[in-house]
Amino acid sequence: MPMGPSTGYLVRRVADAPTVPCPCGESTRPLTAADGAPCSLHVTAIRDAARHYHRETTEVYYILEGSGKMELNGDWVELEPGTVIWIEPGTRHRLVSEAGVKTIVFGIPAFNPKDEWFD
Repeated sequence: MPMGPSTGYLVRRVADAPTVPCPCGESTRPLTAADGAPCSLHVTAIRDAARHYHRETTEVYYILEGSGKMELNGDWVELEPGTVIWIEPGTRHRLVSEAGVKTIVFGIPAFNPKDEWFD
């Protein structure tokens, strides 16, 4: 059973977390700002993300499954399971994968949809 900030901890299984569409694909969100957390953790399925950036949030991607490429400020890097990508605020990024990638996205401070910018 999930608990909240009043107990000093939260336990949630990914299978019990909400899954929502997002500009990157489909995101399952087991830890969010709504939980009172200072960070967020999403498990996201991505094929063709919209190029975007965040002004406040630093993101760390950890590739669980699949392979693809990520654009980071115009540079392209190859991705495969076990790859970690650290993305500072202001860094334009997008991930593309023909077969799809499953990734953990950790954000600090916690992801805020108002901090997602497209150009």
